Amino acid sequence: MTKTIHQAALEMAQSMLDTMKSDEGQLPESTIPTVVDQVLGLPHLKAITATERTNLIRELESRYSVWIGKPTLLVDNDDHEAWLTPERRKGGRLWARYRQYLERGWSPIAVDALDESSHRILGLLEDPKRAGQWDRRGMVVGHVQSGKTSSYTGLICKAVDAGYKVIIVLAGIHNNLRSQTQMRLDEGFLGYETEERDVGGKRQAHIIGVGEIDPTPGKTLDYVTTRHDKGDFTLTRGKNFGINPGGNPLLFVVKKNGSVLKNLHKWLERAVKREGRDIISDVPLLVIDDEADHASVDTRDGAFDESGKLNEEHDPTQINKLIRQILRKFAKSAYVGYTATPFANIYIHEQGETQAEGPDLFPRSFIINLPAPSNYDGPVRIFGLQASADDPGIRPLPLVRLVGGTSDKATEDWMPAGHKNGHRPLHRGEDVLPPKLEEAIRAFVLVCATRRARGQLNAHNSMLIHVTRFTNVQEAVRKQVETAFKAMKRRIRFEIESGGAELAELERLWTADFEPTSDAFRQLLPDRQAKPVKWSEVRAHLADAADAIQIRTINGKATDVLNYDEHKSVGLNVITIGGDKLARGLTLEGLSVSYFLRASKMYDTLMQMGRWFGYRTGYLDLCRLYMTGELQKWFGHITEASEELRREFDYMALLSQTPKDYGLKVQSHPEMMVTSSVKMRNGVQVNIDFGGAISETMLFPRSAEILQSNLDATSEMIVGLGSPTEVDPQRTRNGSQHKWDGARLWSRVPSRSVVKFLKGYRTHKEAYKVDATKLAQFVELKNARAELTTWEVVLMSGGGVPNPTQVGGYNVRPNVRKERDRHARDDSQRDRGVYTVGRLLAGRDETIDLNADEYEQALLDTQAAWQADGGRSDTAKLPIAPSGPSIRAIRGQRHPERGLLLIYPLDPSGLELGFTAPIIGFGISFPSGGVKVSVPYTVNNVFWKQEYEVDA
Repeated sequence: MTKTIHQAALEMAQSMLDTMKSDEGQLPESTIPTVVDQVLGLPHLKAITATERTNLIRELESRYSVWIGKPTLLVDNDDHEAWLTPERRKGGRLWARYRQYLERGWSPIAVDALDESSHRILGLLEDPKRAGQWDRRGMVVGHVQSGKTSSYTGLICKAVDAGYKVIIVLAGIHNNLRSQTQMRLDEGFLGYETEERDVGGKRQAHIIGVGEIDPTPGKTLDYVTTRHDKGDFTLTRGKNFGINPGGNPLLFVVKKNGSVLKNLHKWLERAVKREGRDIISDVPLLVIDDEADHASVDTRDGAFDESGKLNEEHDPTQINKLIRQILRKFAKSAYVGYTATPFANIYIHEQGETQAEGPDLFPRSFIINLPAPSNYDGPVRIFGLQASADDPGIRPLPLVRLVGGTSDKATEDWMPAGHKNGHRPLHRGEDVLPPKLEEAIRAFVLVCATRRARGQLNAHNSMLIHVTRFTNVQEAVRKQVETAFKAMKRRIRFEIESGGAELAELERLWTADFEPTSDAFRQLLPDRQAKPVKWSEVRAHLADAADAIQIRTINGKATDVLNYDEHKSVGLNVITIGGDKLARGLTLEGLSVSYFLRASKMYDTLMQMGRWFGYRTGYLDLCRLYMTGELQKWFGHITEASEELRREFDYMALLSQTPKDYGLKVQSHPEMMVTSSVKMRNGVQVNIDFGGAISETMLFPRSAEILQSNLDATSEMIVGLGSPTEVDPQRTRNGSQHKWDGARLWSRVPSRSVVKFLKGYRTHKEAYKVDATKLAQFVELKNARAELTTWEVVLMSGGGVPNPTQVGGYNVRPNVRKERDRHARDDSQRDRGVYTVGRLLAGRDETIDLNADEYEQALLDTQAAWQADGGRSDTAKLPIAPSGPSIRAIRGQRHPERGLLLIYPLDPSGLELGFTAPIIGFGISFPSGGVKVSVPYTVNNVFWKQEYEVDA
């Protein structure tokens, strides 16, 4: 079946189904097969085979099973006039044709959701017809690889329909990302290619995308930049086009590059001077900043002096400065940053402003959090969420294949961590690939062949190899991959008839890995079924699949580009080797296999490196992530932390708070120290507010003297508390009982006892986020405002150690917490005197002070937030225990004066600490809300590089 016939049948069936769906987008059972059979009964479609009919039904079932939650929003409408009336909301022909274009390949539910969210964003901008001078700054937060480009393309269409005249899209820092973005906007907004073709001896534009639907949408759309790799803005290009802002709507797609933005600023200045004005007065500007957390943020010190006073003479970083100067050239401007990792943007000071550039890029007007559709495969689905004693969490999908077990050591000879520029990758002294990379390449061949066997003959397929940031090392890897793959391809072709070792190896991988993984997926995601195929079917496609695979290097020096558009009819099958260019923004179509060694502990950098997040309809079970155990753990960690932050956002949206409130919250959050705000050359002070946070000791000193001192401080506090209020506490939870056998609980403990304990407890010098002295200082500041005046203190008892031990005169069983990352890449833990655990608290322990009603409400709040975003959750498996933010929010609403201190005696057996008594850890759960107070932390560049920076 040709693609044209398939598309015609699909669109006809979907058009019929749309008239039959309920208000919730649901269809009666068996409707799809019935409608497909009606469509295939038409004379020009009767030749479609039974296999092609099955593929049509599967694709439509996939589209109509998608669901999407509602966006959450923080907004500040000071000096904003509501303007988007129902009549104006209808939009014009630009949006109408883009919507129709999306409906060719999207679920109708997803299109409706994009319509709604882009309408919300447009309404938060200013009316382009509003008189006078105005300036709106906002941010849209999505998920990595979840469709942000489609969102801002829809917004651009609606904004130009409404009357915005100049659209500037800031598209990353590399040519290939800028070019890819221009191509997407050519298809979705302009409707023609921005590179003319020679047709019959004449140069003319080639109609594509939305232009095929409506080539004359009532407006003439002009462009200055083109889809060519060298099509960025230059002064010569601007002069040759002879266009001034204010006529037809004008599109720029530019890199975040100093020279490019300087040229654009100069061009605007000349346009202003020609009009004899200081600014462009009646031309509404919309700036879309794609990957707004990258390059756009001013990371230079000096925006405020030592006393906290605004320094209007501050000199911002170049890109930040130029973006602000361009915005300032227009009397009417709107700036919308798009990102999946907003941490750096939130750290922009909300009052930052300079005389020459005007306000900084803090999203003061609004922040909107876009949910992902239920068919989005993001961090939660791929890496899971940690289970606790009474919450099964979310099981990760079985996609990860560890390189070298749980450590990086198996790759150290070929690509050691921290290698230098010019490194020569050798495996055991030979110029060959390590075995796991060879296995990954074989897995990619199997993916390509299996997708063909499933009928996805024209699909794009990509493999990512991301092991180094240095271009010359990438080139060495490319040569090794080419040599190994050419030999592999020859063997496959030769052995198809007679068999041999290569085919045997591929069959072994299929039987040992692919078949059982696909079987597991049918259990884990029953609504995401893909066509099962046999080895004989896959084998028949191996040679053709291997022959179609190309190898490309994507970096600043390579000339290769990922021209997926030129392979629409046959599909591009490509192994890409690269570094930074593949680490952010660039979309790899059909990405199925990733071999990933590079490490960063910086939240935003690491999450953006996850090019494998996205949509994998029909082949998710075939995807593979080859990575180290350390990287897997870090992705799990940032998934947990990001979820915590999103839940905090949802909670603040429920309270109708503003971007400024959220900015202050994130800036003072103890976990969010791992963001771009602390990229500094010297030292910087950050203020931490522990309100609504959980602080738990996970890093302990390997010093018997300090461990004994901490045990003494704990015993002293417990003795001073007298008899416990409860022994073996029990709580009613959803009709059942939670028990804490062996635990002792003291209620209404005065704050001074907790403060004294914290001042006597000695945390490790590297435990930056859980500093007992700082925590004591925070509690005292709260006490001065009549908050955190009483505490619930619990001495926990474990169940894994048979023999009890003494703490404060009470027999308790030590809790067992395994040492984390004992064999990880950083083997200097012992030298640094560090013992680390993964998590100290069990999930339900934080609820011990909640009554049944409070627990139930926290659980309902958790489930409501969980259901709001299909990309973060699975509604078939709602949480059965409340989340941390919900627990702390309920405590803040009902008992703002109360804190919770949990004491965990840990078993020291097998740790070689020279200490046999229990190791004391603690966790503190602080209620949300109340008066904002903070304590100062000073963090320096050495700390930043050691803990969070990418390897160089």
